[in-house]
Order: sequence, then C-alpha cells, then structure tokens
Amino acid sequence: MKKNVCFIALSGLLTLAAFTPAKLVSHPPVTVAAEPVKLSWETLRDVTFKKKWYPEESVYMLYPTFGAGIQKLSGKPVELTGYVLPVDYESNLYVLSAFPYSACFFCGGAGPESVVSLKFKKNGLKFKTDERRTFRGTLKLNADNIYELNYIIADAEMVEQ
Repeated sequence: MKKNVCFIALSGLLTLAAFTPAKLVSHPPVTVAAEPVKLSWETLRDVTFKKKWYPEESVYMLYPTFGAGIQKLSGKPVELTGYVLPVDYESNLYVLSAFPYSACFFCGGAGPESVVSLKFKKNGLKFKTDERRTFRGTLKLNADNIYELNYIIADAEMVEQ
C-alpha cells in the first residue's frame, strides 16, 4: 500500500510539473551563440584613411576612420573567405587577403582594407600560401596600434568547407 501511495504522489507531482505554466517554472537563462555575419571584402571597404605622422617610427602612415556599418560589426562573430598568407610559421602569424599573394596589399596595389590579421584560438595550424579558406572569429577594429593590421579576426577557427 505504501508503494502505491508513493507512486500516486510521484505521478501527481510529475503531472503537475508537466502542466504548470512556463512562467511559474524557473529555468536558467539559455545563451544562444550568435550566428556569425558572413563578411565580404566589400563590407571591409567601409573605411577611409588619412596620413598621420607617427613620431615613434618617424613616418607617415595611413590612419583609418571606420564607417558606421563596419563599426556595428566590431566585437561580433564573423566569417570571411580569402587567401591565406603566412607571415611567420613559427609564431603562427597569418593574414587573410582579398587577393592572392601576387596582388595582395603587401606585394600588389591593394589597400590596407584588403587584409585581415588572423589570431587563432588554437596554435599549431599550418596553411600554405594562397590557400583559399574561410575563417570564423570575432571582428576587432584597430586604429591605434601601428604594429597590427586595421582588421583582426580574434579567436579565429577555420570553417570546414
């Protein structure tokens, strides 16, 4: 008899819980990761440059002013496809370019808005020059550190294609 009473009480609690309105049941908040914005190189052109004197290097360099459209994406998850340019294999430094090596910002006539620095979530990844790949990470805008590119994808991961 005791088993039947316990079973009936447990069944009643489960039934009550199943039909209790959601607003009365407390649940921890669910955080949904935002889908990355699929960036295009055209979107990254939302920037203007003016020459600025940098006394620490005794040189004029291009100082960026980011447009409102690209500023809205700062700190957001993004995906971008381009050509991989190894800078330093040992330090895991890579750049993603809108153009292959022969026409990139460093070697060709493209502008600084056509390259993005990749700061990987995990070290040890190896890529060959001009591999066309897609990467996902957090977009960072850089106007003040002259030793970094203007665009950075932080916590970058390669997207399998």
